[in-house]
Amino acid sequence: MKLTTITNVSVDGVMQGLGGADEDTRNGFERGGWALPLFDEEAEAFLGRVYRRADAFLFGRRTYEIFAGSWGSGSWGTDQGDNPISAALNTRPKYVVSSTLTDPQWADTTVLSGDVAAAVRELKAEPGGELQVHGSGALIRWLFDNQLVDEIILLVYPVVVGQGTRLFPEAGRDTALDLIDSRTTPKGVTIQVYRPAGRPRYATATPTPNT
Repeated sequence: MKLTTITNVSVDGVMQGLGGADEDTRNGFERGGWALPLFDEEAEAFLGRVYRRADAFLFGRRTYEIFAGSWGSGSWGTDQGDNPISAALNTRPKYVVSSTLTDPQWADTTVLSGDVAAAVRELKAEPGGELQVHGSGALIRWLFDNQLVDEIILLVYPVVVGQGTRLFPEAGRDTALDLIDSRTTPKGVTIQVYRPAGRPRYATATPTPNT
C-alpha cells in the first residue's frame, strides 16, 4: 500500500484545532475552528474521494481518539449512512501508534507499539491502494523523518492562525517534493499533492548582482 498523509493546514502551517474551539486546546491554544468557515463543497467532495480510496488508516493516539469520538460513536459517526468519510472509517482497518493504548473501543482497530517502523513497512508491503494518515501531526513528522511517506496531500486554508502546532518543526529533515496536482476551491482552499523526491538542490554560490 502507498502511505499517504492528508493534512489541513493554515497558510502559516498550523494544523491544531481546525475543527472546533474545544477540539485541541493544548498549550493554551485559543483559536480552534479556523478551518470550518472556509471548508466549502468542493473541499468536502475532494476529501470524500480521498477517503473512498483508502484501504486502511494509520493514526497517532490523539487523532485516533478525536476521530473515534466523532466518527466512531458521535454525531458524525455510524448513523451517517452513505457519508463517504463515515463509511470508510467504520469499514476499513484502523491502526493506531501508541505505547499506552491497550483496549481500543473502535471496531477493527489494531494498536502498533514496539518496532513501529517495521510494522508500518509490513503494512505498506501488503497489497492494496492507500494506507492513509489523517491529522496525527507527531506521527506524520516521524514517518517523514523515517522516509516512510509516499505521497503528501495538503489542504492549505487562506488564513494565518498565528499560534498552535505546525505540521513541520522549525528544524527537521530536508526533502524535495514533486508537485503532482494542484487546485483551488471557491473559498480559496489550495489542494496540493506532492511526492517526496530525495534531497533538495541548493545553490552553491551567491549570485552577483547586475551592475
